[in-house]
Parts: sequence; structure tokens; C-alpha cells
Amino acid sequence: MLTGEQIFLGFGLILVLAVGSQVLASRLNVPSLVVLLPVGFLAGALTTSVDPERLLGSSFEPLVSLAVAVILYDVGLGLDPAHLKGHTGRTVVRLVWMGTVLTGVIGTMAAFLLLDVSRWTALMLGVILVVSGPTVVGPLLHFVRPADRLQRILVWEGSLIDPVCAVIGAVVFHAILGGTEPSVGEQFVRFLLSMLVGLGGGALGTLVLWLVLRFLRPGEITTATVQLALVVGIAAGCNALMDATGLISAIAMGVAAARLPGFDLRDRRTFLETLVRLILGLLFVSISATVTPASLGEVLAPALGVAAVLVVLARPLLAAAATWRTDLPGRERAFIGWMAPRGIVAAATASAFAGPLTAEGVGGADQILPVTFTVIVATVTLYGLTAGPVAERLRVVRPASSRPLLVGAEPWGIDLAHALQRAGIEVLVWDGDEERSRTAHAAGLRHADGGLLPAAVGTDAEAEGITMVLLLTSEDDFNLLASAALRDRVEGPVYRVRPSTTADPAARPLVDGDLLFRRELSRPALQRRYAEGFRVLLRPADGDPATADAAADGADPADGELLFLVRRGGRLVPVTDHGRPAARPGDTEVRLARPEG
Repeated sequence: MLTGEQIFLGFGLILVLAVGSQVLASRLNVPSLVVLLPVGFLAGALTTSVDPERLLGSSFEPLVSLAVAVILYDVGLGLDPAHLKGHTGRTVVRLVWMGTVLTGVIGTMAAFLLLDVSRWTALMLGVILVVSGPTVVGPLLHFVRPADRLQRILVWEGSLIDPVCAVIGAVVFHAILGGTEPSVGEQFVRFLLSMLVGLGGGALGTLVLWLVLRFLRPGEITTATVQLALVVGIAAGCNALMDATGLISAIAMGVAAARLPGFDLRDRRTFLETLVRLILGLLFVSISATVTPASLGEVLAPALGVAAVLVVLARPLLAAAATWRTDLPGRERAFIGWMAPRGIVAAATASAFAGPLTAEGVGGADQILPVTFTVIVATVTLYGLTAGPVAERLRVVRPASSRPLLVGAEPWGIDLAHALQRAGIEVLVWDGDEERSRTAHAAGLRHADGGLLPAAVGTDAEAEGITMVLLLTSEDDFNLLASAALRDRVEGPVYRVRPSTTADPAARPLVDGDLLFRRELSRPALQRRYAEGFRVLLRPADGDPATADAAADGADPADGELLFLVRRGGRLVPVTDHGRPAARPGDTEVRLARPEG
């Protein structure tokens, strides 16, 4: 029996190590797992305080399962089924079902041949090591910045294959404990029932959330806590019916909830993201602390051999099969073949199944957790260190050019978007007015669907590569409030067009430094000049008329205002309160000028 002091010390140390490891990882600019796993392992080896199985007893595994459900719900909120079209959707579906079969078979064979384990333990390891993991893949892709479609494919694969393989693992687990060898048909029926339970739970949770949202005000803090309670409650109920089905319900509920009318992803950013980050740290420190140096030393070399087989053989074969007869170029297929780190679901599944199987005397079951731990560390370290250089070598990295979101489809704003496109800038446009949205779409501009915040600061912002937000609407109050709201939520800068009147001095801390263009060029002045026939035109900063829209349109550069500079590499630099950026050879000027003739 642990004393109160020991319990306080244990929980406090786990929390400090989890948060401290993540802070250190951010300073070192490496995936947090690279720090969390060895820190947890060392803490478990050097002290008896960091032992979650002693601290929580039999409740440790259920709590891990519910915590993973919260993580997958958060992941599901950022998944948009609209992106699963054509060859992208075909590739994701193949990666999931082919990955389950191909990677599972190769992993099982590698475990059976390289480790001293029974065939049942090898099968269990093969299923566990299939999973990838969005919580690992996402941060890596955010650092590497691959092409949009590649990022979507890999995030969707990791998000879907995790709960699917967790359910398959539960089916295999119960088959082993049953002491008999059930037919393939019986196992398949159990798998289908598990999927139905999980999807049914997700549908029920989404329905209840929709009903609750009708009685809550937008942005109310209880919205986030209601989400947490529903996810945990539904996942617990599903798990009580059938093991691991709570993970299916959580990710299904996340995908569906993000599409509910009245659902605001701001609630996710202000509460769930912080909670998920904390949960990840606690889980990885806790689970890795249960791996003892003695158990790890016995399997380290063969476990590294299993990891090598998965990396060098299984993943490239899967990528080749899943992308066969798709329009993905060879370099993108190669990158998919070099991105399959294992993450929290693999660790949680191994932690949940290893103990009971060991207690039942299944040969080699005590090696499941240390082998999984080794494969996670090996794959995260390998892909974390090499994904960037490999992406650069394969030329699948997203261009470093700016990719602004223009908020407001006013006529002059649409003209500006077209000019930026001609300058080589990828532009995304959003407007809350349906008619102006249709006008922007008809003008050939890419329009961001949904609300402003989901488009600008949600997970879609990372997927779309948004680097800057330009608030150009005719509503000065909206521009002011949106600027204040988005400033700390977007990685890139947020600018707004200068209002028609001087801002209230009380709002000055909110608005300083984010106003576009020189002081005389306010929003009314822009609209007036556009009505007088001024247009947004381009001309080279080095005076070369061959590449200038101004030369083609007959514009007089002296009769106009400089709005932006487009640097040679595609970076967009605005004129602001702080002054006009200095032009360099090769830059392109974006001007509001009057065409001649």
C-alpha cells in the first residue's frame, strides 16, 4: 500500500516530467516523443515513484484507453472528408486496408523469426506495430511542410488506421485468451460488431452534442467541457460493451462534430488542444516508465531488427501497392514510403494487452511492451531526423512562398487576389456573404468553406499552408475584432485594412502595428479610388518592363500606391504603419494604379 506522500510525489513527478520534456523538445526543435520516451524510461529505472501501475493499479489501463479516446476525438475534429476525393481518397483507403494486412503479416513474420516468442505473441505484435499515429505524424509533417495532398494522405492514414488496428488487436487478444483458435469468419464477425458499436457510439455522441449545442452560447466555455464529458462517456460505454471500440467512437464523433451547425472550433483550441498536449505527455512518460531496463536489454537487438524490417521492407511495399495506378508522382510515392512512425496507440495497446497475456502464460508476451517501446523510439527518431532531408531531396516540400488568406471578397479585394496570383502567390479567399462568395468562386479564386476561424486558425490552416491573414472586409469593427482574436492563434502575421475613422484609444493596444498601407490609404479611400478606375497592377521593382502587368496595361507607376512587394522567392511583404519595405532586384511591386487608355 502506497502512502499519501508517495502518491503525491509520483503524480507530481510524472506531471513535471511530461511538461518539462515537451518544453525541452520545443526548444530543441525535435518531436516531443524523442524526449518523452527516454525521460519516462529513465524515470522508471531510477526511481520507484514514477510507476503508474503502482499508483493507479487496475485502473491504469482503462484510464489510458479513455485518454487516447480524447486524443483521437481532437484529431477527428481536424479531418475533413471533403479532402478524400479521387486518387487521394483511393490512396488513403488502400493505405488503411492494405497496411493492416501487408504490414501486419510482415510484422508478424519478423517478430516470430527474430524474437523468442510464440506465434500468438508474434501475431499480437504484428497487429500492434501496424499503427502509425496522427499525434506523431502531424508534428513531423508540420515541420517538414510537404505538399498539401501528401500531408492530407498521411494524416488521414494515421488517424484511421489507429482505431481500426486497435479493434483488430482486441479481437486477436480475446482469441488468444479464449484458448481456442476461432475461425477467420468468427473473428471477422467480431471485428464488424466492434466497428458497429464504435460507429454507433460516435453517432449517439454527435446527436447528443448537437442537442446540447442548441442551448449553449457560441464560445461558451461549457461547450468544451461538454465535448470532453461526452467523448469520455461514450468511449467508456463502448469499451464496456466491446474492447477498443471507444477509439472508433471518439474519432467518428470528432469528424462528425466539426460539421455540426453552431459548432465552433475555437472551443477546441482554447481547451482541448491544451488538454491533449498534456495527456500525450502524461501517457508517454507513464507507459515508458513501465518498461524496465532488464526487459529492454533482452530484446533490444532483435526489436531493432523488427523495426528495420518495417521501415525498409514493409513500408515501401505498402506505399508502392497503395499508390499503384494513381496520379501521385514517383517522388510523392517515395515520400509516403518513408513516413510511418509509431505513436501513442501502439504504446497504449501494447500496455493494455501485454499484462493479461503474460499472466496467462502466453510465450514471450512479456516482450510485447519493450519491443513496442523500442520500435516507437527507433521509428520516431529515424523519421524525425531524416524526413526533412528526404523531403528536400525528393522535392516534395511545399514552397516557402507566402500563402495568404484574404478575408473579404470586395471588388478591390478580388482584384488584389488576382494580382497576387499573377505574381505567383497562392491565395485563399473567404467571405461570410454567400453572394460575394459565389462571385469570388466564379472569378476563379479558391474559396475557403465554413466559418472564418475554422478556415484561418483550425487544423485546416496547417493543411492549407496559410502563412498570413489579410482582413479586407468593409466592416471595420469586424476587422478589428478578428485581428485581436487571430493575433495569437495564427503562426503568421495578421493585418487589416485601415478603418474609416480613428480607432478608440482604448483599443490602441489591439490594433497597433497591424494596419495595411500608408495612413492616407484607408478602406474608404481604397474603395473610392477603385470606383474611380484604379486597379491592382504589377510591375517589376528592377524596372524590367517585359514582366510587368503595368507595361502590358499601360499603367503609370507614378500614378499609384505601393501595396505589397513580392520577393523573388514568393514571400509577400505589405506596406504598413511601420513603413514601406525596400525593394530588391527581382522583386515585384503590387500597386493600386490607374491604367491608361
